Amino acid sequence: MDNAKRIYLRIGEQVTHKAHPEWGEGIVIETSDSSIPGGLSMVKIEFTNVGQKSFFNDLALPQCCYHAGVKRVK
Repeated sequence: MDNAKRIYLRIGEQVTHKAHPEWGEGIVIETSDSSIPGGLSMVKIEFTNVGQKSFFNDLALPQCCYHAGVKRVK
């Protein structure tokens, strides 16, 4: 079984949420990556209009923030 994580966001990256544009732009303020095989990778984002939100941060999971609509601002 492949337990390799594919981390999407890093601290300091700016993002938006395509499903919630009213949240405004966000910045990644914290990441957490479990050292236990099969453990979770999480990201905390501070959005301008709604404050902090937490998401899964592993592209290998269908629940990853990328698949939920969180995209980097270019």
